[in-house]
Amino acid sequence: MKYITFKNSSGEIKAGWINHDMVVDMNEASGGLLPSDLLLLINQYEKYRDIITLHLGSDSHTGRYKREEVTLLAPIPRPVSVRDFYAFEEHVKTARARRGLDVIPEWYEIPVFYFTNHLAIKGPDEVIKKPLACEWMDYELEIACIIGKEGRNIKAEDADDYIFGYCIMNDWSARDLQAKEMKVGLGPAKGKDFATSLGPYIVTPDELASYKSKNGYNLEMTASVNGSLLSNGNFEHIHYSFAQMIERASADVTLYPGEVIGSGTVGTGCILELGTDVHRWLQPGDEVELSITGLGTLKNTIR
Repeated sequence: MKYITFKNSSGEIKAGWINHDMVVDMNEASGGLLPSDLLLLINQYEKYRDIITLHLGSDSHTGRYKREEVTLLAPIPRPVSVRDFYAFEEHVKTARARRGLDVIPEWYEIPVFYFTNHLAIKGPDEVIKKPLACEWMDYELEIACIIGKEGRNIKAEDADDYIFGYCIMNDWSARDLQAKEMKVGLGPAKGKDFATSLGPYIVTPDELASYKSKNGYNLEMTASVNGSLLSNGNFEHIHYSFAQMIERASADVTLYPGEVIGSGTVGTGCILELGTDVHRWLQPGDEVELSITGLGTLKNTIR
């Protein structure tokens, strides 16, 4: 399943899924049995599972629209929270080396994360405003998982059962602001809190089963700026699996449906890592396009 949130031709925000080339408004298609909000569906998925299955196989045209008739939004426009991890070794090594630093031993001991602004979520084709004080704006090519059920102290071997699905994530960064504030020792804040893009849809794990590999999935991850390919990595090269991240995130804390967990940047997945000799920092008018096998393409323009 590819779950979406979208705006219809009347300007109403709706939710549903993509069925072949059609968009299904799940509330309208089900005669009101399913909610109009994807977060509500995730929260009570067991209650709605049979209704979803019934309407997946329906021949009815009710609540079905052509893709061009709707505008896709972030699949969860207001997540419960967003934790972003730091899980790709290649990115950690290269990004730190550019600052003259080695990877600290503690990175190999625990998966670490920070909380970003869950109220600054952007969707596909949405304009991203460059912070006024920023000169070094960057994209970050990531994959995110969405928590599907409540859990606390979840063991890694059980964690896959708590994943509702996956989507592309762009952790936009103001590198100059980030570099200054992180010298204080509290982690990124104004360097990150202005925007995070998610989308174009949430793909359920069953759709990715054929790509399953030891530490995740064999999914090619690419990023282009103004049509030029800059980043090319693969999800299966991740050092910490999402199962390990969930175990860490849920230690002594309850995770709730609709929380987002980002992987951190894949190797080569940002300008900081590539270097400005490969590409300058992002500027207004630039179009950034992230693609991941099975998860589609997430495109945004800088203003």
